[in-house]
Amino acid sequence: MALLELNRVSKRFGGLLAVNQVSFSINEGVVAFIVGPNGAGKTTLFNLIAGVFHPDEGNIHFASKEISQLSPDRAVHLGIGRTFQIVRPLRNLSVLENTMLGAFLHTRSPAKAAEEAEKVLRFLQMGNAMHLPARGLSLPMLKRLEIARALATRPKLILLDEVVAGLSTSEALALAELLRRLPEWGISAVAGVEHVMQVVMRMADRVIVLDHGTMIGEGTPQEMVRKPEVIEAYLGSKYKELGL
Repeated sequence: MALLELNRVSKRFGGLLAVNQVSFSINEGVVAFIVGPNGAGKTTLFNLIAGVFHPDEGNIHFASKEISQLSPDRAVHLGIGRTFQIVRPLRNLSVLENTMLGAFLHTRSPAKAAEEAEKVLRFLQMGNAMHLPARGLSLPMLKRLEIARALATRPKLILLDEVVAGLSTSEALALAELLRRLPEWGISAVAGVEHVMQVVMRMADRVIVLDHGTMIGEGTPQEMVRKPEVIEAYLGSKYKELGL
Protein backbone atom coordinates (compact mmCIF):
# COMPACT_ATOMS: atom_id res chain seq x y z
CA MET A 1 0.00 0.00 0.00
CA ALA A 2 1.33 3.43 -0.95
CA LEU A 3 2.10 5.59 2.08
CA LEU A 4 3.37 8.59 0.11
CA GLU A 5 2.39 9.56 -3.43
CA LEU A 6 3.58 12.49 -5.53
CA ASN A 7 1.81 13.20 -8.80
CA ARG A 8 3.51 15.56 -11.30
CA VAL A 9 4.75 17.88 -8.55
CA SER A 10 6.52 21.10 -9.57
CA LYS A 11 7.91 24.05 -7.60
CA ARG A 12 9.29 27.31 -8.94
CA PHE A 13 11.23 30.08 -7.23
CA GLY A 14 11.03 33.03 -9.58
CA GLY A 15 12.62 31.83 -12.81
CA LEU A 16 14.13 28.71 -11.23
CA LEU A 17 12.23 25.45 -11.70
CA ALA A 18 13.52 23.62 -8.61
CA VAL A 19 11.26 20.57 -8.91
CA ASN A 20 9.89 19.59 -12.30
CA GLN A 21 6.91 17.25 -12.74
CA VAL A 22 8.14 14.68 -10.21
CA SER A 23 5.97 11.59 -9.66
CA PHE A 24 6.67 8.57 -7.45
CA SER A 25 5.16 6.55 -4.63
CA ILE A 26 6.62 4.98 -1.49
CA ASN A 27 4.98 1.93 0.04
CA GLU A 28 4.70 1.27 3.75
CA GLY A 29 7.82 -0.28 5.25
CA VAL A 30 10.08 0.87 2.41
CA VAL A 31 13.38 2.69 2.81
CA ALA A 32 13.83 4.93 -0.22
CA PHE A 33 16.67 7.25 -1.14
CA ILE A 34 16.38 10.42 -3.19
CA VAL A 35 19.83 11.04 -4.63
CA GLY A 36 21.37 13.59 -6.90
CA PRO A 37 24.14 16.17 -7.05
CA ASN A 38 24.08 19.38 -5.05
CA GLY A 39 21.21 21.53 -6.33
CA ALA A 40 19.25 18.59 -7.73
CA GLY A 41 16.12 19.54 -5.77
CA LYS A 42 16.23 17.01 -2.92
CA THR A 43 15.74 19.46 -0.05
CA THR A 44 13.04 21.36 -1.95
CA LEU A 45 11.21 18.08 -2.47
CA PHE A 46 11.46 17.31 1.25
CA ASN A 47 10.12 20.77 2.06
CA LEU A 48 7.15 20.15 -0.22
CA ILE A 49 6.33 16.86 1.49
CA ALA A 50 6.77 18.36 4.97
CA GLY A 51 4.57 21.38 4.24
CA VAL A 52 7.29 24.04 4.32
CA PHE A 53 6.55 24.82 0.66
CA HIS A 54 3.43 24.08 -1.38
CA PRO A 55 3.63 22.80 -4.95
CA ASP A 56 2.80 25.12 -7.84
CA GLU A 57 1.55 22.12 -9.79
CA GLY A 58 0.62 18.55 -8.97
CA ASN A 59 -0.46 17.02 -5.69
CA ILE A 60 0.90 15.04 -2.75
CA HIS A 61 -0.94 12.34 -0.79
CA PHE A 62 0.12 10.81 2.52
CA ALA A 63 -1.76 7.84 3.98
CA SER A 64 -4.46 8.50 1.34
CA LYS A 65 -4.90 12.14 2.44
CA GLU A 66 -4.20 15.17 0.27
CA ILE A 67 -1.39 17.13 1.95
CA SER A 68 -0.34 19.52 -0.82
CA GLN A 69 -1.44 22.59 1.16
CA LEU A 70 -0.72 21.26 4.64
CA SER A 71 1.27 23.28 7.21
CA PRO A 72 4.42 21.75 8.78
CA ASP A 73 2.79 21.33 12.20
CA ARG A 74 -0.14 19.45 10.68
CA ALA A 75 2.27 17.28 8.70
CA VAL A 76 4.01 16.27 11.95
CA HIS A 77 0.69 15.44 13.58
CA LEU A 78 -0.22 13.26 10.60
CA GLY A 79 3.00 11.28 11.05
CA ILE A 80 5.67 12.92 8.87
CA GLY A 81 8.96 13.33 10.74
CA ARG A 82 11.83 15.41 9.43
CA THR A 83 15.53 15.98 10.06
CA PHE A 84 17.55 18.92 8.76
CA GLN A 85 20.97 19.27 7.14
CA ILE A 86 22.12 21.74 9.80
CA VAL A 87 21.70 20.19 13.23
CA ARG A 88 20.52 22.71 15.82
CA PRO A 89 19.68 21.07 19.15
CA LEU A 90 18.96 23.09 22.27
CA ARG A 91 22.56 23.02 23.38
CA ASN A 92 22.00 23.65 27.09
CA LEU A 93 19.55 20.76 27.38
CA SER A 94 20.63 17.16 27.74
CA VAL A 95 20.35 14.60 24.96
CA LEU A 96 17.36 13.09 26.75
CA GLU A 97 15.64 16.46 27.21
CA ASN A 98 16.13 17.34 23.54
CA THR A 99 14.55 14.05 22.52
CA MET A 100 11.67 14.50 24.96
CA LEU A 101 10.62 17.60 23.03
CA GLY A 102 9.55 15.36 20.18
CA ALA A 103 7.76 12.96 22.50
CA PHE A 104 5.64 15.78 23.93
CA LEU A 105 3.75 15.77 20.63
CA HIS A 106 1.77 12.80 21.98
CA THR A 107 1.84 13.27 25.76
CA ARG A 108 1.86 15.98 28.40
CA SER A 109 3.46 13.68 30.95
CA PRO A 110 7.21 14.30 31.48
CA ALA A 111 7.58 10.73 32.74
CA LYS A 112 5.98 9.26 29.61
CA ALA A 113 7.95 11.59 27.36
CA ALA A 114 11.18 10.53 29.08
CA GLU A 115 10.25 6.86 28.70
CA GLU A 116 9.57 7.30 24.98
CA ALA A 117 12.78 9.31 24.51
CA GLU A 118 14.85 6.64 26.26
CA LYS A 119 13.51 3.93 23.95
CA VAL A 120 14.48 5.98 20.89
CA LEU A 121 17.95 6.82 22.24
CA ARG A 122 18.70 3.20 23.11
CA PHE A 123 17.64 2.15 19.62
CA LEU A 124 20.13 4.68 18.22
CA GLN A 125 22.81 3.37 20.61
CA MET A 126 22.91 6.64 22.54
CA GLY A 127 21.97 5.25 25.94
CA ASN A 128 25.31 6.20 27.49
CA ALA A 129 24.98 9.79 26.23
CA MET A 130 21.38 10.55 27.19
CA HIS A 131 22.29 12.67 30.23
CA LEU A 132 25.09 14.59 28.52
CA PRO A 133 24.52 18.19 27.39
CA ALA A 134 23.94 18.50 23.65
CA ARG A 135 26.58 21.22 23.35
CA GLY A 136 29.44 18.74 23.85
CA LEU A 137 28.42 16.13 21.30
CA SER A 138 30.52 15.09 18.31
CA LEU A 139 29.05 15.45 14.82
CA PRO A 140 28.10 11.74 14.54
CA MET A 141 26.25 11.97 17.85
CA LEU A 142 24.58 15.24 16.85
CA LYS A 143 23.32 13.54 13.70
CA ARG A 144 21.85 10.75 15.80
CA LEU A 145 20.26 13.26 18.16
CA GLU A 146 18.60 14.98 15.20
CA ILE A 147 17.14 11.62 14.15
CA ALA A 148 16.12 10.84 17.75
CA ARG A 149 14.11 14.04 18.03
CA ALA A 150 12.22 13.16 14.84
CA LEU A 151 11.65 9.53 15.85
CA ALA A 152 10.25 10.62 19.21
CA THR A 153 7.28 12.18 17.37
CA ARG A 154 6.28 8.62 16.36
CA PRO A 155 6.30 9.22 12.61
CA LYS A 156 4.94 6.85 10.01
CA LEU A 157 7.40 8.39 7.56
CA ILE A 158 10.70 10.09 8.32
CA LEU A 159 12.48 12.41 5.89
CA LEU A 160 16.24 12.26 6.43
CA ASP A 161 17.89 15.25 4.76
CA GLU A 162 21.62 14.67 4.12
CA VAL A 163 21.70 12.58 7.28
CA VAL A 164 25.23 11.25 6.69
CA ALA A 165 26.77 14.50 5.39
CA GLY A 166 30.08 15.23 7.11
CA LEU A 167 30.48 11.71 8.49
CA SER A 168 33.32 9.36 7.65
CA THR A 169 32.45 6.29 5.60
CA SER A 170 32.60 4.03 8.66
CA GLU A 171 30.39 6.43 10.68
CA ALA A 172 27.92 6.69 7.81
CA LEU A 173 27.71 2.93 7.39
CA ALA A 174 27.23 2.39 11.12
CA LEU A 175 24.32 4.84 11.11
CA ALA A 176 22.88 3.24 7.99
CA GLU A 177 22.80 -0.15 9.72
CA LEU A 178 20.58 1.33 12.45
CA LEU A 179 18.32 3.21 10.07
CA ARG A 180 17.82 0.09 7.97
CA ARG A 181 15.85 -1.27 10.95
CA LEU A 182 13.29 1.56 10.96
CA PRO A 183 10.60 -0.59 9.30
CA GLU A 184 10.74 -2.79 12.44
CA TRP A 185 9.28 0.26 14.22
CA GLY A 186 6.58 0.66 11.58
CA ILE A 187 8.43 3.61 10.05
CA SER A 188 9.12 4.13 6.36
CA ALA A 189 12.04 6.37 5.46
CA VAL A 190 12.99 8.68 2.62
CA ALA A 191 16.57 9.86 2.76
CA GLY A 192 18.25 12.48 0.59
CA VAL A 193 21.98 12.18 -0.02
CA GLU A 194 24.56 13.55 -2.40
CA HIS A 195 27.52 11.19 -2.93
CA VAL A 196 27.51 8.37 -0.36
CA MET A 197 26.68 5.45 -2.60
CA GLN A 198 27.91 2.82 -0.15
CA VAL A 199 25.20 3.94 2.26
CA VAL A 200 22.61 3.95 -0.51
CA MET A 201 23.55 0.44 -1.60
CA ARG A 202 23.50 -0.82 1.99
CA MET A 203 20.26 0.80 3.11
CA ALA A 204 17.88 1.53 0.23
CA ASP A 205 15.04 -0.59 -1.12
CA ARG A 206 14.29 2.00 -3.78
CA VAL A 207 16.33 4.84 -5.28
CA ILE A 208 14.92 7.97 -6.94
CA VAL A 209 17.45 10.04 -8.87
CA LEU A 210 17.03 13.78 -9.45
CA ASP A 211 18.98 16.05 -11.74
CA HIS A 212 18.17 19.78 -11.90
CA GLY A 213 14.77 19.09 -10.36
CA THR A 214 13.79 16.38 -12.83
CA MET A 215 13.50 12.70 -11.97
CA ILE A 216 15.82 10.76 -14.28
CA GLY A 217 15.60 7.33 -12.71
CA GLU A 218 13.76 5.14 -10.21
CA GLY A 219 14.39 1.56 -9.21
CA THR A 220 16.56 -0.65 -7.05
CA PRO A 221 20.07 0.56 -6.15
CA GLN A 222 21.54 -2.09 -8.45
CA GLU A 223 19.41 -0.86 -11.35
CA MET A 224 20.27 2.78 -10.80
CA VAL A 225 24.07 2.37 -10.67
CA ARG A 226 23.88 0.79 -14.13
CA LYS A 227 21.48 3.27 -15.74
CA PRO A 228 23.39 5.37 -18.34
CA GLU A 229 21.50 8.60 -17.56
CA VAL A 230 22.26 8.25 -13.84
CA ILE A 231 25.92 7.47 -14.45
CA GLU A 232 26.31 10.51 -16.69
CA ALA A 233 24.45 13.01 -14.50
CA TYR A 234 25.30 11.79 -11.03
CA LEU A 235 27.70 8.91 -10.50
CA GLY A 236 30.44 9.39 -13.06
CA SER A 237 32.25 6.74 -15.06
CA LYS A 238 33.97 5.15 -12.02
CA TYR A 239 30.61 3.62 -11.04
CA LYS A 240 29.99 2.03 -14.41
CA GLU A 241 31.20 -1.35 -13.26
CA LEU A 242 30.24 -0.92 -9.59
CA GLY A 243 30.13 -4.27 -7.86
CA LEU A 244 28.56 -3.45 -4.49
